[in-house]
Amino acid sequence: MLKNKKIILGVSGSISAYKSALIIRLLVKAGAEIRVIMTKPAMDFITPLALATLSKNPVLSDFIKNEQGEWTNHVELGLWADLVLIAPASANTIAKCANGLCDNLLTAVYLSAKCPVCFAPAMDLDMYKHPSHLHNLQKLESFGNTIIDGEEGELASGLNGQGRLAEPENILERLEMVLGKDAVLIGKKVLITAGPTQEAIDPVRYISNHSSGKMGFEIAKAFRNAGCEVTLVSGPVSIPAPEGIKVMDVKSADEMFDIVNSKFKLSDIIIYAAAVADYTPESVSNIKIKKKEGDMNIALRKTKDIAASMGKIKTENQIAIGFALETNNEEQHALIKLEKKNFDLIVLNSLQDKGAGFRYDTNKISILKKDGSKIVYDLKSKTEVATDILLEVKNLLSNQLV
Repeated sequence: MLKNKKIILGVSGSISAYKSALIIRLLVKAGAEIRVIMTKPAMDFITPLALATLSKNPVLSDFIKNEQGEWTNHVELGLWADLVLIAPASANTIAKCANGLCDNLLTAVYLSAKCPVCFAPAMDLDMYKHPSHLHNLQKLESFGNTIIDGEEGELASGLNGQGRLAEPENILERLEMVLGKDAVLIGKKVLITAGPTQEAIDPVRYISNHSSGKMGFEIAKAFRNAGCEVTLVSGPVSIPAPEGIKVMDVKSADEMFDIVNSKFKLSDIIIYAAAVADYTPESVSNIKIKKKEGDMNIALRKTKDIAASMGKIKTENQIAIGFALETNNEEQHALIKLEKKNFDLIVLNSLQDKGAGFRYDTNKISILKKDGSKIVYDLKSKTEVATDILLEVKNLLSNQLV
């Protein structure tokens, strides 16, 4: 979402200005082009040289460049940017922007900007809670700006509470949500399954698989960023719940079936990214099974096939995307699943491909379609793979509107 985006980072006077360097590094890594504007007080906390080096562009702070009359055109900067981020945003800068005061380059660019503007406040606890500051934040929001709230924690004063600049990773996540909105996808209800299931043998042991849930969670974030209303039904994973996504935790395949079944009819898009167990123990012991001499046999029964069951009641207005992780005859198996489970698309990945499959941060996929066409992608991060899947879903929706 941030690749090739033009972003102005405004840095105002705050001890947390050192985090602006971390924000720049993350933005550059995401492929964004950065221009930095610093207020004079910000330069007491971090040097322009540091931010210029990281952003690969000169830092701006003055209207007048030199004695020859060259000047920094704040209007051009406001028109250049796809997004303006002011982080840290001091109480002083927030007050100026909220009330139209324009006595430095940063506030002038803010007043000239035609793009989305995000403020990430940073200040001490009592300043953050002061009615005048809260009023200013409300005014900025009423103008259509986005406020990335300060986080809880230890502050420079030694107090503990709200006021810390949001962590750089959290700021980037919010920027992706602001820039990722898509007119075709806004408001669509998306139901996604992710992670493994755990099929209990006794109170201690279970049958499961190696799924980490990473792919499903990245898909959920991609659709959230596009403006969708996302429900994520997740098996046991160690990934924190993403902001703005309703996460429903389950353990077993039966539990996942029940939730998907209850949400299915109200969903516009359904994506089956979970690695659901095909079999579960016929009976579960309510006490730990003790080790005995000889072998142990566990009788298994088939679980309900969630995707196949939902495929029978799927309507023409719904889009269903399945996943196939295969080890042999990959395409043949995927096409059978595509037809049998009434998918519109199936995402195929093979354990034969290095860097693809469970637990990796990367994946290599092919997308197979009902019309027999196929798109083969290179190895990418799972974040990029999620975007590829989203674009194919968008194409399906666009075709529905034709």
